[in-house]
Amino acid sequence: MGSFSALHWIVVVLVIVLLFGGGRISGLMGDVAKGIKSFKKGMADDEDEAASSAKPAQRIEQRTSPTGDQTAARDEQKLDS
Repeated sequence: MGSFSALHWIVVVLVIVLLFGGGRISGLMGDVAKGIKSFKKGMADDEDEAASSAKPAQRIEQRTSPTGDQTAARDEQKLDS
């Protein structure tokens, strides 16, 4: 009573095909295949981004603001003039 025989599975498949039609099922399978391909492509893109971010970044030199000593000397020059 617990398991289905091959005849039961054939009847179930026939009922599904009659309800949904052959074209709908093949279209659904095509959509599933597209989803799998898109997922694999996304995973490959993530791996490429991870590999490219592992490269050392170029150092960008920025002008630094004057230190406290330089600022104090400039303030004294402004006061003297």
